[in-house]
Amino acid sequence: MKLARRQLLAFTALALAVPGAAFAQKPPIRVVVGFPPGGATDAIARAVVDRLPDILGQPVIVENKPGAGGRIAADAVLAAPADGLTFMLAPNATPTFLTLVPGHIVRWHILKDFTGVASIASYPLGMGVAANIGVTNAREFIEWVRKNPNKASYGTPGQGGQNAFLGEQLAKAAGIELPMTPYKGSPPMVTDLVGGHVPSAISLMDGLMVHHRSGRIRVIGVFTKKRSPLMPDIPTFAEQGLDVTAGEGWTAMWAKAGTPGTEVQRMQAAVRQVLEIPEVRELMIKRLWAYPSYRSGADTEAAQRAELAYWEPIIKASGFRAQ
Repeated sequence: MKLARRQLLAFTALALAVPGAAFAQKPPIRVVVGFPPGGATDAIARAVVDRLPDILGQPVIVENKPGAGGRIAADAVLAAPADGLTFMLAPNATPTFLTLVPGHIVRWHILKDFTGVASIASYPLGMGVAANIGVTNAREFIEWVRKNPNKASYGTPGQGGQNAFLGEQLAKAAGIELPMTPYKGSPPMVTDLVGGHVPSAISLMDGLMVHHRSGRIRVIGVFTKKRSPLMPDIPTFAEQGLDVTAGEGWTAMWAKAGTPGTEVQRMQAAVRQVLEIPEVRELMIKRLWAYPSYRSGADTEAAQRAELAYWEPIIKASGFRAQ
């Protein structure tokens, strides 16, 4: 009886150990993010990636490669084998504006050199204004700019991206001069906005809403066609008479072109499963100000094509070129 019991315990221990051993023996999957830890894109990535190992039965890690608006991360993915072990997770601004703006600097095209895996989340972009300028809505901000041309500017987390061009469109629609103040990322920009060192800034809402709720800044509008269900009390610029509505951001996962379809579909199914987990949805909505929004790889690529078609003439007309 004792021998049988010892055999049973040994068998149970072996059965428990084998899955863990098999898990450890599988090579890790890298999800490369082109922004530093702690930012909005990194937070969205980790909300999803942290759940993937249990579903895929394989280690999955976030690898941050910040710099050049996401180009360093994209280049790293393209330099890796197309074997299903390396993916890129990026906001729409990365593939859109890196494809359209830098020209000779970027030697890839998002729809030719990458394969869409899945869209993960959507979120509005908005403008916050410093409390010390004393405005509460878009019209008051426009009047302040006209009265204070030497003080007026808007902060963006870098040059040549969606935030920057939204600012240009806003200025054009309002008939004002509004210079851009570029920052190296959102955190220092928001810090300056809260401190009153820059009068306005365009950003994802996760960096703005906590300060808006506390009264340290004022979010005067979002650049979407309709109010966001994430923040229904924030008006759109369109309803304030300014037709600037291309400010919905979204985050998606991409693989290098040529990655086996089975690997792409495996990851796509896992991402979809993660986005159905109530705790993940609650985290994104209540803490990240992003709405879990799954799209297949094909639908992600269709959305990307539409976005390229929308922004290309605007960027060409602006004459902007990366330095």
